[in-house]
Amino acid sequence: MPVYTLKINGKQFKADVVADTPLLWVLRDHLGLVGTKFGCGIAQCGACTVHLNGVAVKSCVLPVSSIKAAAITTIEGLSEKGDHPLQLAWDEIDVPQCGYCQAGQIMTAAALLKRKPHPGEEEIDSAMHGNICRCGAYHRIREAVKLASTKI
Repeated sequence: MPVYTLKINGKQFKADVVADTPLLWVLRDHLGLVGTKFGCGIAQCGACTVHLNGVAVKSCVLPVSSIKAAAITTIEGLSEKGDHPLQLAWDEIDVPQCGYCQAGQIMTAAALLKRKPHPGEEEIDSAMHGNICRCGAYHRIREAVKLASTKI
């Protein structure tokens, strides 16, 4: 079995896994980074969203062998103190109900704000459309992204 060296949240990790192991399971089961959640396993819900070189990707379908030297950022690496503008906005707007999808929602929103610091509502909705919130907190998610964009 190959050993993969991964750069995650600015640190080096080694994972001794089969080449087609999804990044999600490497993060959760092999490295103990459990902030990234399993939702559907087919890249349809967004709960497993992480950044790969700053781009939001669904980690449940991304084979570890495809990552190469790319930098991975998980929700744990978004901010050491939990004070990223999105995390603060999520708290201020009181976005989560069950909270299960929120790490993926925040990671998708963070990639959007990095790409477009002051998006309009349509741009927010378009960027967030791949993330499902089973509690239906979409309005609060949009409001939190708008609030965070004023603090970036």
